[in-house]
Amino acid sequence: MRLFVPIVGALISLSGLAGAQGVRPEASLFSGVSTPLPGVLSCKSDSSAAALSESVPLVSQPTLPRMGPELALQVYRNRTNMQMEQLSSYSAISVIRAQLPDTQQSGEYELQRHYSAPRSLAFRAVRFTGDNFVKSNVILRILQSEASHVEKDDPSLNALSPANYKFSYKGTTQLEGRVVHVYHIKPRHKRPGLFKGRIYLDAFTGSMVRAEGSLAKSPSIFLKQVEFVQDYEDVDTFTLPVHMHSDAQARIVGRVVVDIVYSDYQVSSGTVQAQTASSM
Repeated sequence: MRLFVPIVGALISLSGLAGAQGVRPEASLFSGVSTPLPGVLSCKSDSSAAALSESVPLVSQPTLPRMGPELALQVYRNRTNMQMEQLSSYSAISVIRAQLPDTQQSGEYELQRHYSAPRSLAFRAVRFTGDNFVKSNVILRILQSEASHVEKDDPSLNALSPANYKFSYKGTTQLEGRVVHVYHIKPRHKRPGLFKGRIYLDAFTGSMVRAEGSLAKSPSIFLKQVEFVQDYEDVDTFTLPVHMHSDAQARIVGRVVVDIVYSDYQVSSGTVQAQTASSM
């Protein structure tokens, strides 16, 4: 699984916005593919509480040790490699909200998405409300770019690896109730798909919690600046995006704001290499 596909796919897609009219999705794009919380006990009296404590032994939950920053970064890389090897497919609902503030146009598209490893991403439309220009020239372009990115791009060229980035540790903070290590990252190459900014890794699990920053290189002469924030959550043993916000400045249509919310994940695991080999 390419962890940063939603970021890159959504932002690069905006490069073709200027001057486009009447864009339609590819026929295959909408092809119709379709930590436990502790319990709370309420006791009516002290005597019943005492009896309950005698009959039910209290078992403390194991606590994961807090990782150092270098270990957390290595665990993150290991988790990413494992995810690419074992995430065979997932389905989810995504709601894309796009706005052109300068022209006061907006649209909202709800879709069912389905990913099959290693290179297939398809969408099924559920509903759309809003301006058709935003639908055709922003949202559908996002979907087309994201599907194309999964199908064609080399994940190693955009990976959060020492080959692509310099890492600078900035300490710990609290994010969404989690203790996270903060790293400033700077791309070693100025090419589309890389970004400059920060990543936040869970200090106890090494999971990605947030990535934010700006693209190292604009994917188009029509875009002057692209900034984003993307949040992640753990789904079973995998880490998947739950929200992406991007804010771009386009030379003709002005500011472009996109929010994507992902929910209702259903994941399947398996050996991706074996599935790929058997299909050849």
